[in-house]
Amino acid sequence: MDFLPFTRPDIDEATIAGVGDVLRSGWITTGPQAKAFEAALSKHCGGRPVRCFNSGTATMEIGLRLAGIGAGHEVITTPLSWVATANVVLEVGGKPVFVDVDPRTRNIDLSAAEAAVTSKTQGIIPVDLAGLPVDRDRLNDLAKRKKLRVVEDAAQSFGASWKGKQIGSFGDFVSFSFHANKNITSAEGGALVLPDESYAGRCEALRLQGVVRSGEDGMEVEEPGGKFNLTDVAARIGLGQLPRLADFTLRRRTLARRYFQLWDRGLGCELPVDDFENSNWHMFQVVLPDRMPRAKFIAGMRDHGIGVGVHYPAMHLFKLYRRLGWREGQFPHAERIGRQIATLPLFPRMADTDVDRVCEAAKKVLA
Repeated sequence: MDFLPFTRPDIDEATIAGVGDVLRSGWITTGPQAKAFEAALSKHCGGRPVRCFNSGTATMEIGLRLAGIGAGHEVITTPLSWVATANVVLEVGGKPVFVDVDPRTRNIDLSAAEAAVTSKTQGIIPVDLAGLPVDRDRLNDLAKRKKLRVVEDAAQSFGASWKGKQIGSFGDFVSFSFHANKNITSAEGGALVLPDESYAGRCEALRLQGVVRSGEDGMEVEEPGGKFNLTDVAARIGLGQLPRLADFTLRRRTLARRYFQLWDRGLGCELPVDDFENSNWHMFQVVLPDRMPRAKFIAGMRDHGIGVGVHYPAMHLFKLYRRLGWREGQFPHAERIGRQIATLPLFPRMADTDVDRVCEAAKKVLA
């Protein structure tokens, strides 16, 4: 039986042919395809300005810079995320301030976030874990009352919504990722949704070494930027993926429903929130019972030909953040979930019988 990975990108033949056309065109770095992708993403986000980058990490870093966050500023975030979420705060000279997660949603506890606000707090980075949106009403109310800038780490929630509005179509800064394991991909890449056009010029400069061009040969640099531009090759992949987003999301929701139908509740696992209105079902994650070491579960599932992912260990326990003063026991919910969470296979090309196979294998391994 073929090995079933926890995710696999779905690139159609038309997109592959389109990438070939880009390669033959001779224009393979940032150019017309990247511009077209930005325009299509802007339409998806309700007409808001969007700029593409070579990763979702770069988008968060530039979002923080555009929001005026730098040395001495505190930024509140969750420890239950890919480590880039906090690393970008360090990159701009700020201090990540972790708070615990809600044990049910696994997203940042906004009550804990409010309690963590100090005179040095300038921003908050919420994370939509597995594609389940953080409560945007409470988030934006908190930001308004405490005068905080928001850089949404929506890396996993492209195609998700909040009360009927697409994530990215409202709010402050919104950062998306199009990494190979995301719901749509450009192989590598990301996009930053801006509050308004006034940020666009500086955003573009920071994306490419801080360079501002004028006239036929004018060039100026006022501040250092990075090398964060998206290539036309990657953009063409994204352009082929975006029209398929609705179908991808529908299929993911169908597969997630099947997991809920077939999963044996007697195994002692904690299932995700069964949100089929807002979540894009980027991942289907279970929290294993304490009696089952995650490494043993992963090995057992691999023996059945099934791949399992880990998203994510609680990042405040990494050596980098321990050296900054964080320690075990501060965020018990994030630590427990981060120790036992397991990502099961979920991607559009999966068959219904693949879910059956995962559920049966998990039952055997957890028995």
